Parts: sequence; C-alpha cells; structure tokens
Amino acid sequence: MSHSAHNMNSSRLEAFSDGVFAILITIMVFGIHAPSGNHFSDLNELKPVFLTYLLSFTYLIIYWNNHHHLLKTLTFPNGWTMWANSNLLFWLSLIPFATSWLGTSSGSKAPAVLYGAILLMSAISFSLLSKAIIRSEDGHSSLQHALGDNIKGKISTLLYIASIIFAFFQPVISYSIFAAVAIMWVIPDRRIIDELRSDHS
Repeated sequence: MSHSAHNMNSSRLEAFSDGVFAILITIMVFGIHAPSGNHFSDLNELKPVFLTYLLSFTYLIIYWNNHHHLLKTLTFPNGWTMWANSNLLFWLSLIPFATSWLGTSSGSKAPAVLYGAILLMSAISFSLLSKAIIRSEDGHSSLQHALGDNIKGKISTLLYIASIIFAFFQPVISYSIFAAVAIMWVIPDRRIIDELRSDHS
C-alpha cells in the first residue's frame, strides 16, 4: 500500500490520539497552583508537585513519541487496533489524577501504589496495541521484526511491578524506579524507525 494510502487509513487514529496527549498535558499543568506567598522562597512548597509533573510529562512525551512510530507500522486500523489504542489512552488518561495525588501525598504509600499501577497498565496496554498491530498485518508486520523479544519493554514491566511492591514499604524506592524507567526510555527507541527505513531502502 502506498504511503499516501497509509496516511488516509491511520491519520484519524493518530490525530485523535495526539489530541488526547495534548489534553492530558494541559490538564496536568492546570493542576499546578500558585503558591500562597509572593516570594521566590514560597515556590519551595511546590517542589514535590513540580517534580511529579515533570516525571509525568516525561512519561507522556515518551509514550507520544513511541506511539507515533508505532502507528507508522499500521497499514489499516481494524476493530482490534482501535480498541487496543483506546485502552492505552484510557490508562494514560489517569496519569493527571495520579500525578496530582502523588505530588501532594508527602510520601504516602497509596498514591505511589496507584501511580505505579497506572504505569504498569499503560505499559501492558502499549504491548497489547503492538500485538494488535502485528496481528492486523497478517504475518507481514515490520513492527514484529523491529521489536523482537522486546527485552526493554519486559524489563520496564518488571520494574513497575517492583515499584508497586516497594510502595507498600518504602515509597521513596518506588519514586526512584519511576525515574529510572523514564530515563531508560527517554533515549529514543530507534528500533521501529530503523526498521521502517530499511523497508523503504
């Protein structure tokens, strides 16, 4: 199928998803309220809120970036891929709420558990979307070849599970895991784009 036909088939799905990502980031930034005082020192009270926002912003941009590359491998969206994409957006849509709660929790375990659970479900949902795209290509998916065993994704899933467990005892360790996984993914994953380039070479 030509590149223009691909764009016609998947552009609505990608445009809708991009809109959701933009709205989620907007909702999160609206959750940062001005401090009660009028001095720079008063900003210190917002430090946990801002750091949590920065972490969640990074996660959403990582997902947006990889989601963009993921859809480039989709020839024609079917029911399974559209529902899998909606499932991913559902879990990502909970990040602003979890971000607000975590940022004002003062290290409590419940917000850390919820944040870790949402990240875990988002990772699983991204994997399910990948599998739905691969199935839709009837065994001719460039995505399957690009992902391979997807070791990086499996490691992330295990770390999210560990973060949920640690949150019940030492939430600060969970925070470190959240940051570590984000750092691991902030370096662009070039597997898919490299595979697409090889297909067109």
